Amino acid sequence: MNRLELKQVVKQYADKTAVNGVTLNVKEGEIYGLLGANGAGKTTTMRMVLGLIHPDGGNILYNGKPYNTELQQIMGYLPEERGLYPKVKVSEQINYLARLRGMKAKDADESLKYWLKRFEVPEYYDKKIEELSKGNQQKMGFIAAVVHRPQILILDEAFSGLDPVNVELLKSTVKELRDEGTAILFSTHRMEHVEELCRQITILHRSNTVVQGEIKEIKSRYPREQVYLSTIGQVEGLEQLEGVKHVDHNERGYLIHVSQAEVAQEILKTAMSQTTVEHFEIKEPTLNQIFIREVGESNE
Repeated sequence: MNRLELKQVVKQYADKTAVNGVTLNVKEGEIYGLLGANGAGKTTTMRMVLGLIHPDGGNILYNGKPYNTELQQIMGYLPEERGLYPKVKVSEQINYLARLRGMKAKDADESLKYWLKRFEVPEYYDKKIEELSKGNQQKMGFIAAVVHRPQILILDEAFSGLDPVNVELLKSTVKELRDEGTAILFSTHRMEHVEELCRQITILHRSNTVVQGEIKEIKSRYPREQVYLSTIGQVEGLEQLEGVKHVDHNERGYLIHVSQAEVAQEILKTAMSQTTVEHFEIKEPTLNQIFIREVGESNE
């Protein structure tokens, strides 16, 4: 079931087109990646989904229906710019936000305590936001976005500024929500997080969709231009093989940049004729490489 559908959505500001005909579907129990450099149209798209601004063309459907104010009860949003009040206690403001989303006071408080325990910080219940570290303030922002168990969750740079331990904690929580059926629209600059969490993606560039589909299928469209080789001894002559563009060598092995994947067989033959091969792999392109190819070197 499609929790969220965008059909040829357009947004214009005077003579500037911020979003040009974006179409995507987020299913129940799916994390969908929305990617693009700054200014590509991601934030405008998310604001339209949230009903903060209205599209100038196309349609946005929620569980098959157009936007209405009751949808606020089934949607959650973690913005890139965190917005909790610094001088208000965690319990006071998150419970208040949950009640705005339609929860009863008792249910809101129980949900807040569950999430504080889930994040291993039950003692933050009576603390003010300004008393917490930036990373923990971010976790409180995440709790505020999910305390009412939304059906549709919008995450904008959810993991930025977190240390590796807390990134893993938040990632496991996002997967938990997915497994419970939440539809998640996930935007980030960190391509490794997208590769781990998402199956389907859209990449925007200057308001237009430039790449869309299943990550595995998208990768199959691009050439394999790297070979990884690990051997017991040294291998000579790799740079001289036809089709080899460049060789990076360190204590872990060789990363060989090639013009076409067919060169890999000659690399393997050359290595096996000189030493024992421990690992050999024709590497598929990373999402980061695809992003740079389509959008350019800068994703700032």
